[in-house]
Amino acid sequence: MKFILEKSKYLALVGVVALLFAAIAAFAWGTFKTVNTILLVFNSLGRDKAITVELVEIVDSFLIATAVLIFATSLYELFIDKLDLPEWMLAHDLYDLKTKLSSMIVLVMGVKFLEKLLDVKDANALLQIGIATALMSAVLIGFGYFAKKD
Repeated sequence: MKFILEKSKYLALVGVVALLFAAIAAFAWGTFKTVNTILLVFNSLGRDKAITVELVEIVDSFLIATAVLIFATSLYELFIDKLDLPEWMLAHDLYDLKTKLSSMIVLVMGVKFLEKLLDVKDANALLQIGIATALMSAVLIGFGYFAKKD
């Protein structure tokens, strides 16, 4: 039984490989969005109002891709073996991984709210979305700040 449990750590490779493929796909998606935004800038001669949001979305896409890559490398280091990578790229326990995930969610919610700002049709709905975004962000930030390591 001990042998089986010790070797079960390699099950984490399933998550590592899946996250690595997801990171590659996310970087590809960010690159695709970048090309489309560059075309939008040139075609509209920089006058399209959506350019600012598109640029923020590009940054958001690459932040998400980087976060997914960090999750893949961190899972590998946590369960399989040490990696020779910069410290900022690794989480050394599950608490660090949860904190990184909550930070990424806050960033994504902020970008999605920015998108909604440009499509304002109903001020009350926008206010409700803003309040919900702020509350969820506060909870996630509070989790990172106040939670104790296990």
